[in-house]
Amino acid sequence: MARVWPWAIALALVLAATPAAARTANTSPGVAAPAEPVPTDVRRVTLIVRDIEASLRLYRDVAGLKVNYDAIVETSGVALPAGEPGAKARLVLLNGNDAWMGWIGLMQWIDPPLADPGPYPRRMGIGGHVIVMNTDDVEGRCAAAAKLQGVTMTAPPRMQIYPGRNGAPPIRLKGCNFFDPDGTLIEMNQLLE
Repeated sequence: MARVWPWAIALALVLAATPAAARTANTSPGVAAPAEPVPTDVRRVTLIVRDIEASLRLYRDVAGLKVNYDAIVETSGVALPAGEPGAKARLVLLNGNDAWMGWIGLMQWIDPPLADPGPYPRRMGIGGHVIVMNTDDVEGRCAAAAKLQGVTMTAPPRMQIYPGRNGAPPIRLKGCNFFDPDGTLIEMNQLLE
Protein backbone atom coordinates (compact mmCIF):
# COMPACT_ATOMS: atom_id res chain seq x y z
CA MET A 1 0.00 0.00 0.00
CA ALA A 2 1.40 3.40 -0.97
CA ARG A 3 2.14 5.81 1.87
CA VAL A 4 0.09 9.01 1.70
CA TRP A 5 1.43 11.96 3.75
CA PRO A 6 -1.22 14.01 5.59
CA TRP A 7 -0.02 17.25 3.97
CA ALA A 8 -0.85 15.64 0.64
CA ILE A 9 -4.36 14.77 1.82
CA ALA A 10 -6.66 13.78 -0.99
CA LEU A 11 -8.78 16.90 -1.39
CA ALA A 12 -12.24 16.23 -2.73
CA LEU A 13 -13.40 19.39 -4.46
CA VAL A 14 -17.07 19.43 -5.26
CA LEU A 15 -17.54 21.64 -8.31
CA ALA A 16 -21.00 22.79 -9.22
CA ALA A 17 -22.47 25.22 -11.71
CA THR A 18 -25.03 27.40 -9.99
CA PRO A 19 -27.59 29.78 -11.45
CA ALA A 20 -26.53 33.38 -10.88
CA ALA A 21 -29.71 34.06 -8.89
CA ALA A 22 -28.72 31.39 -6.34
CA ARG A 23 -25.38 33.09 -5.61
CA THR A 24 -24.67 36.14 -3.52
CA ALA A 25 -22.40 38.60 -5.26
CA ASN A 26 -19.32 39.01 -3.09
CA THR A 27 -16.95 41.72 -4.23
CA SER A 28 -13.59 42.96 -3.05
CA PRO A 29 -11.75 46.17 -3.95
CA GLY A 30 -10.20 45.69 -7.36
CA VAL A 31 -12.21 42.53 -8.08
CA ALA A 32 -15.53 42.69 -9.87
CA ALA A 33 -18.01 39.88 -10.28
CA PRO A 34 -17.90 38.47 -13.83
CA ALA A 35 -20.24 40.23 -16.29
CA GLU A 36 -21.39 36.75 -17.32
CA PRO A 37 -21.47 33.85 -14.83
CA VAL A 38 -18.55 31.45 -15.14
CA PRO A 39 -19.46 27.77 -15.52
CA THR A 40 -17.98 26.51 -12.24
CA ASP A 41 -18.09 27.39 -8.54
CA VAL A 42 -15.78 25.82 -5.99
CA ARG A 43 -18.13 24.74 -3.21
CA ARG A 44 -16.15 22.71 -0.72
CA VAL A 45 -12.81 21.17 0.17
CA THR A 46 -12.95 17.90 2.11
CA LEU A 47 -10.05 17.03 4.38
CA ILE A 48 -9.31 13.41 5.23
CA VAL A 49 -8.47 13.45 8.93
CA ARG A 50 -7.11 11.09 11.60
CA ASP A 51 -9.36 12.23 14.45
CA ILE A 52 -12.54 14.05 13.46
CA GLU A 53 -13.22 15.21 17.04
CA ALA A 54 -9.79 16.91 17.17
CA SER A 55 -10.52 18.55 13.81
CA LEU A 56 -13.93 19.74 15.03
CA ARG A 57 -12.29 21.40 18.04
CA LEU A 58 -10.39 23.57 15.54
CA TYR A 59 -12.85 24.16 12.68
CA ARG A 60 -16.10 24.28 14.71
CA ASP A 61 -15.05 25.47 18.17
CA VAL A 62 -12.13 27.81 17.38
CA ALA A 63 -12.85 28.99 13.82
CA GLY A 64 -16.59 29.11 14.55
CA LEU A 65 -17.78 27.27 11.43
CA LYS A 66 -21.28 25.77 11.64
CA VAL A 67 -21.83 22.01 11.39
CA ASN A 68 -24.62 21.42 8.91
CA TYR A 69 -24.15 17.71 8.12
CA ASP A 70 -22.81 14.84 10.24
CA ALA A 71 -23.34 11.28 9.06
CA ILE A 72 -21.76 7.88 8.61
CA VAL A 73 -21.39 7.17 4.89
CA GLU A 74 -20.37 4.06 2.96
CA THR A 75 -17.47 4.65 0.60
CA SER A 76 -16.79 3.02 -2.75
CA GLY A 77 -12.99 3.23 -2.54
CA VAL A 78 -13.15 4.18 -6.24
CA ALA A 79 -14.72 7.60 -6.83
CA LEU A 80 -12.84 8.84 -3.76
CA PRO A 81 -9.78 6.55 -3.97
CA ALA A 82 -9.27 5.97 -0.25
CA GLY A 83 -10.14 3.09 2.02
CA GLU A 84 -11.72 -0.18 1.00
CA PRO A 85 -14.95 -0.58 -1.01
CA GLY A 86 -17.82 -0.61 1.47
CA ALA A 87 -15.82 1.02 4.29
CA LYS A 88 -17.63 3.33 6.66
CA ALA A 89 -16.51 6.92 7.15
CA ARG A 90 -17.86 9.82 9.18
CA LEU A 91 -18.42 12.91 7.06
CA VAL A 92 -18.98 16.30 8.70
CA LEU A 93 -19.66 19.39 6.58
CA LEU A 94 -19.18 22.89 7.98
CA ASN A 95 -19.93 26.30 6.52
CA GLY A 96 -19.20 29.92 7.27
CA ASN A 97 -21.42 32.83 6.30
CA ASP A 98 -22.32 31.60 2.82
CA ALA A 99 -24.89 28.82 2.59
CA TRP A 100 -23.48 27.63 -0.75
CA MET A 101 -19.75 28.45 -1.06
CA GLY A 102 -16.60 27.96 0.99
CA TRP A 103 -17.54 24.85 2.96
CA ILE A 104 -15.05 22.52 4.64
CA GLY A 105 -15.70 18.81 4.89
CA LEU A 106 -13.99 16.56 7.42
CA MET A 107 -13.89 12.83 6.72
CA GLN A 108 -12.54 10.04 8.92
CA TRP A 109 -12.62 6.37 7.98
CA ILE A 110 -13.90 4.43 10.99
CA ASP A 111 -14.57 0.86 9.80
CA PRO A 112 -11.95 -0.05 8.90
CA PRO A 113 -9.81 2.98 9.72
CA LEU A 114 -7.13 4.22 7.32
CA ALA A 115 -3.55 3.48 8.28
CA ASP A 116 -1.87 6.34 10.15
CA PRO A 117 0.88 7.66 7.86
CA GLY A 118 2.94 9.05 10.74
CA PRO A 119 3.95 12.64 11.41
CA TYR A 120 3.28 15.21 8.74
CA PRO A 121 6.11 17.33 7.34
CA ARG A 122 6.63 20.74 8.94
CA ARG A 123 7.41 22.50 5.64
CA MET A 124 5.19 23.04 2.60
CA GLY A 125 6.03 21.52 -0.75
CA ILE A 126 4.52 20.40 -4.04
CA GLY A 127 1.06 18.98 -3.38
CA GLY A 128 0.69 20.98 -0.19
CA HIS A 129 -2.26 23.31 0.28
CA VAL A 130 -3.34 26.31 2.33
CA ILE A 131 -6.85 27.16 3.50
CA VAL A 132 -7.33 30.92 3.94
CA MET A 133 -10.01 32.05 6.39
CA ASN A 134 -11.21 35.53 7.32
CA THR A 135 -12.36 35.96 10.90
CA ASP A 136 -13.72 38.59 13.26
CA ASP A 137 -11.13 38.16 16.06
CA VAL A 138 -7.78 36.99 14.74
CA GLU A 139 -5.95 37.53 18.05
CA GLY A 140 -8.44 35.47 20.07
CA ARG A 141 -8.95 32.71 17.51
CA CYS A 142 -5.21 32.30 16.82
CA ALA A 143 -4.52 32.11 20.58
CA ALA A 144 -7.25 29.47 20.97
CA ALA A 145 -5.90 27.47 18.01
CA ALA A 146 -2.37 27.53 19.47
CA LYS A 147 -3.69 25.81 22.64
CA LEU A 148 -5.12 22.81 20.75
CA GLN A 149 -3.22 19.53 20.79
CA GLY A 150 -1.76 18.80 17.35
CA VAL A 151 -1.83 22.41 16.11
CA THR A 152 1.59 23.82 15.16
CA MET A 153 1.83 27.60 14.88
CA THR A 154 4.15 28.82 12.12
CA ALA A 155 3.55 32.57 12.53
CA PRO A 156 1.75 34.54 15.27
CA PRO A 157 -0.76 37.26 14.46
CA ARG A 158 1.02 40.10 12.67
CA MET A 159 0.26 43.00 10.35
CA GLN A 160 0.48 42.18 6.63
CA ILE A 161 0.07 44.52 3.68
CA TYR A 162 -0.47 43.20 0.16
CA PRO A 163 -0.61 45.23 -3.06
CA GLY A 164 -4.16 46.06 -4.11
CA ARG A 165 -5.68 44.38 -7.15
CA ASN A 166 -6.11 46.26 -10.41
CA GLY A 167 -5.11 49.62 -8.91
CA ALA A 168 -7.14 49.26 -5.71
CA PRO A 169 -5.64 50.45 -2.40
CA PRO A 170 -3.32 48.05 -0.51
CA ILE A 171 -4.97 45.18 1.34
CA ARG A 172 -4.27 45.46 5.07
CA LEU A 173 -4.85 42.57 7.40
CA LYS A 174 -3.66 40.95 10.56
CA GLY A 175 -3.12 37.21 10.35
CA CYS A 176 -1.54 34.07 11.79
CA ASN A 177 -0.56 30.75 10.22
CA PHE A 178 -0.62 27.23 11.63
CA PHE A 179 -0.81 23.57 10.69
CA ASP A 180 -4.01 21.78 11.74
CA PRO A 181 -3.70 18.35 13.46
CA ASP A 182 -3.35 16.62 10.05
CA GLY A 183 -0.90 18.98 8.38
CA THR A 184 -3.20 21.32 6.47
CA LEU A 185 -1.80 24.85 6.67
CA ILE A 186 -4.33 27.45 7.77
CA GLU A 187 -3.93 31.18 7.18
CA MET A 188 -6.37 32.98 9.47
CA ASN A 189 -6.82 36.68 8.73
CA GLN A 190 -8.79 39.68 9.87
CA LEU A 191 -9.25 42.41 7.27
CA LEU A 192 -8.49 45.79 8.79
CA GLU A 193 -10.05 48.26 6.33
